[in-house]
Amino acid sequence: MTAPLHHRLPRRTLLLALAACMVLPVRAGAAARRYRLDPGATRVGFTFTLNGTPQSGTLPVRQADIRIDPARLTASSVDVRLDAGRARTGIGFVTTTLIGPQMLDARRFPEIRFRSTAIRPGAGGRLSDGAGITGDLTLHGITRPLTFAADLYRPRGSAADDLSRLTVHLRGHLSRAAFGLTAYADMVGDTVGLSIDAAIRAA
Repeated sequence: MTAPLHHRLPRRTLLLALAACMVLPVRAGAAARRYRLDPGATRVGFTFTLNGTPQSGTLPVRQADIRIDPARLTASSVDVRLDAGRARTGIGFVTTTLIGPQMLDARRFPEIRFRSTAIRPGAGGRLSDGAGITGDLTLHGITRPLTFAADLYRPRGSAADDLSRLTVHLRGHLSRAAFGLTAYADMVGDTVGLSIDAAIRAA
């Protein structure tokens, strides 16, 4: 049986403190609930190195299907689709190269998709403090398993049984070579960091 989640704000990062969110509590007997993204409060980012210098970019969300079962967190699921053709970095020619045929090849592979296959709660059964979401990432026509570190919170001051609005933080990284993205290996690092900060509302 899933243990109750603590209701106080963790102080592990400044980001979570600024978000002023609290850990999602578990309610006995609750069923899986579907959520939709708040586009204005959602960001999908990626990081990489170019000639040894850290760079960053963003990817817009095309579609998301998020279902959370607070009584049985392992039964929750995430299915997110990103628009590869609208990936952006802070450098124009890098963006053009990124979405072009030698890298993401967005015309042939317009979508990046992550579908969860397993949810691993963290300490005390929380979706925080070591929680993870493992799933299949499809990128550049290749599907590989990927695990995100996960944190799920409700707004500070909200009632313990009010799960209408939640905040999700996901962090992970991948090898671009594992997805066939081997161009410019002498300039671009192999490791790509991924981060998803999403505000979601019950549908």
